[in-house]
Amino acid sequence: MASDDAYGAFLDQANQDTGSSKASSKTTSAPTKAVDTAVPELLHKVRQYYVSDSDEPFEPVSLKWSGKNMPSENEFKDLIGHGAEVSSLSAQEFDPKGQYTEVLEAVEKSGDGKARVFRAHHGKTRAEYYVVGIDEKGKRIVGLKAKAVES
Repeated sequence: MASDDAYGAFLDQANQDTGSSKASSKTTSAPTKAVDTAVPELLHKVRQYYVSDSDEPFEPVSLKWSGKNMPSENEFKDLIGHGAEVSSLSAQEFDPKGQYTEVLEAVEKSGDGKARVFRAHHGKTRAEYYVVGIDEKGKRIVGLKAKAVES
């Protein structure tokens, strides 16, 4: 039986952007930062996948933030160390079918009661969705993120 790493490598290769002229064995996603401070326990308990061409699990996010308001798209881009475009979505735009209620509720309970969504673009077909809120007391942005392949 193949290992999880081998299967993951197979999926990465199968989901590569086909618009490029030469094939590469590495994924084109740039790494982004998701954790630099303690993660609320509730976020570790979420066991849900973001449904896309790759069906990736949601992972905890906890980033130092001293602001009282949610960062702007540019501030969030800097916070996660992403060099490309970051856009924001409403919770309704992110979850029009109501399939991520557990994710949204966990983020709301871990933060200030409001969940916001940022989309970090990784080329034409790849993205990361950050569902986050502010924990003013802990001076951090907390939430969950998932990778997506959207063809």
